[in-house]
Amino acid sequence: METTTKPKEVIEKKEKLTISGAEAVVRCLIEEGVDLIYGYPGGAIMPVYDEFYKFKDELHHVLTRHEQGAVHAAQGYARTSGRVGVAIATSGPGATNLITGIADAQIDSTPLVCITGQVASHLLGSDAFQETDIISLSTPVTKWNYQITKAYEIPEVLAKAFYIAKSGRPGPVLIDITKDAQFGELDFEYKPCKRVRSYNPVPEIDESQLVEAAKIINAAKKPFVVWGQGIVLGNAEKEFQDFIEKSGIPCASTLLGLSAMSTEHPLNKGMVGMHGNYAPNVLTNECDVLLGIGMRFDDRVTGSLNTYAKQAKVIHFEIDPAEVDKNVKTDVAVLGDVKETLAAILSKIEKKTYPEWEKRFEELYAIEYKEVIDDQLNPKTEGLTMAEVIKYLNAETKGEAVVVSDVGQHQMIASRYSSFKRSNSKITSGGLGTMGFALPAAIGAKMGAPNREVVAIIGDGCFQMTIQELGTILQTDVAVKIIILNNEFLGMVRQWQELFFDRRYAYTTMVNPNFIKIAEGYGIQAKQVSKRADLQDAIKEMISSDKSYVLEVRVVQEGNVFPMIPTGASVSEIRLK
Repeated sequence: METTTKPKEVIEKKEKLTISGAEAVVRCLIEEGVDLIYGYPGGAIMPVYDEFYKFKDELHHVLTRHEQGAVHAAQGYARTSGRVGVAIATSGPGATNLITGIADAQIDSTPLVCITGQVASHLLGSDAFQETDIISLSTPVTKWNYQITKAYEIPEVLAKAFYIAKSGRPGPVLIDITKDAQFGELDFEYKPCKRVRSYNPVPEIDESQLVEAAKIINAAKKPFVVWGQGIVLGNAEKEFQDFIEKSGIPCASTLLGLSAMSTEHPLNKGMVGMHGNYAPNVLTNECDVLLGIGMRFDDRVTGSLNTYAKQAKVIHFEIDPAEVDKNVKTDVAVLGDVKETLAAILSKIEKKTYPEWEKRFEELYAIEYKEVIDDQLNPKTEGLTMAEVIKYLNAETKGEAVVVSDVGQHQMIASRYSSFKRSNSKITSGGLGTMGFALPAAIGAKMGAPNREVVAIIGDGCFQMTIQELGTILQTDVAVKIIILNNEFLGMVRQWQELFFDRRYAYTTMVNPNFIKIAEGYGIQAKQVSKRADLQDAIKEMISSDKSYVLEVRVVQEGNVFPMIPTGASVSEIRLK
């Protein structure tokens, strides 16, 4: 009797999906749940782009106007969505144009997978057209990188890339794929990566560390917490607030930690750092216990390490062991996922308040308000200040907007004066300080959080670094609101030249184009404001628009950002003027 049952090996052969390496790249992205990528095509990555065309209903590609715009947009998307951002570029200059954003993501712990095309493997090392050794170039600024030369490697390597990028302390990964690997064939099967040998992204919690930390906290008379972006990256906002409210410890944020706790919380004392608030900076050198939670004690926070918190016992809650004792010597290091370590220590700490200690913060805030804040928010002079722009923006957005800032004076002003009621509301380039970050990052941020208002605060110098990304707004119709704070200077450099170089303004004066005409040329509604009487209505009009909008505000030319800790000075030597 004949049977219709086929041999097992025939069934397996029929079920195999034999595809090109380029198609495998796209299928891997879809398997990882990626639905949005940013990039710019070119010869060495063209096979993958051909597959994007075939899968355009499943995977949306945003064409930026520059590869740097692509990687910054992917950063913004990752920061608001909580997912891995994806950027793609061709070989040579396409790949090298990603490096600035990759370095930015590495130091700010942003999860990215960057994919670059490469010349065919037999041409590697021959100085072929648009060949660059992107693996060697990117090694110092990636969490991991790898060059694929065979099609069969693609599924396993990309699975590993996504796992490494998002696990533990997040960061950027770069995968370089030769053109012959894209054209080659493989039997496709995708298995998500769940572990990598010798890679331990989250240290195990040591109970003795928790017990010792709790003992020090409970004995403290003047404790102080500095928190960082680790709270946001670890989704630990609730655990952090529970810890602060039970312990009663006054706290302040690093630049990247802003918005993890509402600015209205009574124990939130502002921001530390070079242009942070007066009280938390000065009192860092008066506290008896200093807790760093999800932060890395970078130089902009500590000022002179020789004088930083020498009187205090230091407790460091950290996921990355490499950060412990790197800059500041700790008494107790609580290693692990901060969401878990904060929850674990909560039952071990006593419920307390520190009324006399809190009073010191209030006294110093009153000094800062009188000497700095009042003049910035309620100026008596005719010219507009950057701070009053932020004041009116707060009033209009009610502290609910995502504020994306570039780098410089406007960055510090936006960080000091913005109101935040929701976490994940402050996005900026922190460790690398990348001018040109904000415009493309705001595009990605809006796409990552389409139901939130996203406002980019940008200086006139920074805006012209990536001004071409207005073309991305034109093509995608993404509703980003852009405020250009125009003082016709490279403002932060000019401030340093005023204070430390006897007002020798060497090449910091900006002769700017007509920003309004440029915006309108890209089909974006735009307005310029130079008078206080027009400012509030202009911001209201911008926020009420359901489209993108550029608002240029002409602010005082030689305004400075204070307080300020001079380079190399102690945090307690912070200047108010």
